[in-house]
Amino acid sequence: MIKLLRTDSGHPDFIHLVGLLDAELAVIDGEEHAFYHQFNKVDAIKYALVAYLDGQAVACGALKAFDAQSMEVKRMYTLLAARGRGVASSVLTGLEDWARELGFEKCVLETGIRQPDAIRLYTKNGYAVIPNYGQYAGVENSVCFEKRI
Repeated sequence: MIKLLRTDSGHPDFIHLVGLLDAELAVIDGEEHAFYHQFNKVDAIKYALVAYLDGQAVACGALKAFDAQSMEVKRMYTLLAARGRGVASSVLTGLEDWARELGFEKCVLETGIRQPDAIRLYTKNGYAVIPNYGQYAGVENSVCFEKRI
């Protein structure tokens, strides 16, 4: 059974999983990693989720305010051994529920085109591609999504 813990970016399990995410992204993004890394600081995230499977922290995700109507989904990661078991979708749904409870109407996010599993996850969960926003405008490796919640 998947258990979701609402926390913040100071939780040790969240910090550990984000470290693994950053290591994986450094390989995927190569020379572009420094560009993306500057937008992924977690020191002040108030809304973070950690997913546990059989008592082990296996996935995480976070939210931060984007605009008056939207929260941005950040730092989504699932351990390789836990992938394909619905954990990431559970985290995403948990984040959407939390954003809705906070009074937001939609979620937006950015992922890389070299992350086909992430793109499938977001598409499968009802996210639609939108023009790249903010710092991702004009960035060829980025694809942005949005979903009304």
